[in-house]
Amino acid sequence: MVQKVTTAGRFHGKPTHRTTSPGDSTTPTERHPRHHTPGITIHDLAARLHGLPPSLGPVRLIAVDGHAGSGKSTFAGRLARALGGAPVLHLDDIASHEQLFAWTGRLMTQVIEPLARGEDAHYTPYDWRARAFGDPLALPPAPVVLIEGVGAGRRALRPHLARLLWMELPPEESWGRGRRRDGAEQRAFWDGWVAAERAHFAADPSRPHADLLVLQRQEGYEVLPGPGATPDAGQCVTQRDGPSPMW
Repeated sequence: MVQKVTTAGRFHGKPTHRTTSPGDSTTPTERHPRHHTPGITIHDLAARLHGLPPSLGPVRLIAVDGHAGSGKSTFAGRLARALGGAPVLHLDDIASHEQLFAWTGRLMTQVIEPLARGEDAHYTPYDWRARAFGDPLALPPAPVVLIEGVGAGRRALRPHLARLLWMELPPEESWGRGRRRDGAEQRAFWDGWVAAERAHFAADPSRPHADLLVLQRQEGYEVLPGPGATPDAGQCVTQRDGPSPMW
């Protein structure tokens, strides 16, 4: 039986996941002090993403990438709600213990190629506790589809993306948040994960190609132009005088 994904939400996840999304119970980073910069509200961002031309068949595929523990799931969930319930594909459902990052082929076959044809995608989510792939889920070719997870902005996916968003939190700080969240029980998993993530981003970095940077501050989130922003992508950020909006 195929279950249909129509709104943001997890069905399966690593044993590291709690009922709350990553970052929900942690203190927002204060590495970046509040200052006068351009910014937008989440509803402005949602409207502008929805107004982009399709990038994958009829779909505007938006990637949310960043280091593990940087708050990607939480942010993607809020953005999905602002988009009126846009589907969210969590890469935790695509990866597995044996393929922490070597899942490109499966993603292309199960998700990218069907969406490009305007068809429902069907993927088998990985159950991190059972160490097995589950029953297929359907991902519809909605006007906007979010894909979130470490490696969402990888080289093989970038040609299919309408925008690439990067959670702007340094790796050690992100990993520290994740380790504190998951406790000693997952220490060995995290040691292996950090090594694998370092190797992935060394070979296939996402941040240099990000159109937008998402910063989590004490007051909420802020979105700024990324290092890979084109003049067209930069129009997603409203230039303003005074402090940037927080949400």
